[in-house]
Amino acid sequence: MIVVDTNVIAYLFLDSTHTEPARHWLATDGDWHVPVLWRSEFKNILALYMRKNMLTQKQATAVYGQALSRLVQFEFQPDGAAVLALAAKSGCTAYDCEFIATANALNTRLLTADKPLQKAFPRETLCFTDGP
Repeated sequence: MIVVDTNVIAYLFLDSTHTEPARHWLATDGDWHVPVLWRSEFKNILALYMRKNMLTQKQATAVYGQALSRLVQFEFQPDGAAVLALAAKSGCTAYDCEFIATANALNTRLLTADKPLQKAFPRETLCFTDGP
């Protein structure tokens, strides 16, 4: 079991040079968990793709539906006080700390490509680019 950052979810569902590594991570450990916040972050990524004319609204809606059906049963709502404590300790955004708090509550680690988050929480994170 791992918690996955929204960037990793995007790598899996939006074709890029990172899609194959994301598939490899999924094949290695398919028990992916996420804080509920991932939905808003992922929709924001999809909106960016629409603004850049990389996806139509119909395509973005379909991709969102695929990701939601894959992850909805693995959503977790972390404790707000835990998120704020992590943010205070690290200086990271509360958004990022939602993922760390989720990993902590589930007694696992966060898979992310976010270097500042990895630096702030080296014990709680797995580096996406390192491979499984």
